[in-house]
Amino acid sequence: MAFLKKYRIFLITMGIFSVVFLTVAYNLLKTEKKLPIFNPVDVNPELADPSVWHVGRDHRIADFSFVNQDGKTVTQKDYEGKIYVADFFFTTCQTICPIMTSNMEKVQDAIRNNPKVMILSHSVTPDIDTPEVLKAYAQKHHVDARKWNLVTGDKRKIFEIARSSYLAVKTGSEAEMYDMVHTENFVLVDRERRIRGFYDGTKETEIKRLIDDIRFLSESSE
Repeated sequence: MAFLKKYRIFLITMGIFSVVFLTVAYNLLKTEKKLPIFNPVDVNPELADPSVWHVGRDHRIADFSFVNQDGKTVTQKDYEGKIYVADFFFTTCQTICPIMTSNMEKVQDAIRNNPKVMILSHSVTPDIDTPEVLKAYAQKHHVDARKWNLVTGDKRKIFEIARSSYLAVKTGSEAEMYDMVHTENFVLVDRERRIRGFYDGTKETEIKRLIDDIRFLSESSE
C-alpha cells in the first residue's frame, strides 16, 4: 500500500498513457474494408467491348429486358436498389457451368434471408435455352425464383450487355455474329448498378470472398 501511495501519480499517468497509446496504435493499424468500383479501363480488354474502353469512371449496368425461367419479363426495375450477383452460362455446358451453378447455389443459400440481394444468370445460348429449358434447369438446381432469375432473350442484347455492361464475356467465332464465350466470372453489382467485384465462380475460396463482400455491401452505406 505504501508503494502504491508513493507512486500512484506515476502509475496513473502510465496507465493513461498506455490506454492512449494502444488506442492510437489500433486505429493506425486497423484497415477499413473498402470495395473497388470497376470501370472498363480496369479489366481485361478481351472482356469489354471496344465501345466502352474509354470509360474511366461512372460505369453503370445498362437497362435490360429479358425473360426468365417462368416466362416473366425481367428488367432493371426488378433489381432496382438491390445488390446482385450476375453471371453467364448455358444449360448444355459440361465444363465449368456445373461447378459455377453449384457454387451459385451456395451464394443463394447465403442470401436467402437477405431482402437486399438477388442473383441474375444470363444464358449465352438463348436460342437453345428457352424459358421451358431454363425452368427444368432451375428445378434441378433448386433455384428460388424470388431470389434468382435465369434469363434468356435476344442474343444480340445479351451479347451487348455481357461485354458493354458486365465486362465478363469474350467474343467467340468471327463467323457467327454475336457469338459468346462466357467466363467463370461472377460479377458483384451494387445498389447504384456499379461493378464492385469479379470472382472466379469455380473456386471455393472465391465464393467465400464473394459472400463476405455481399455481406459488407449489405451492411455498409456504400
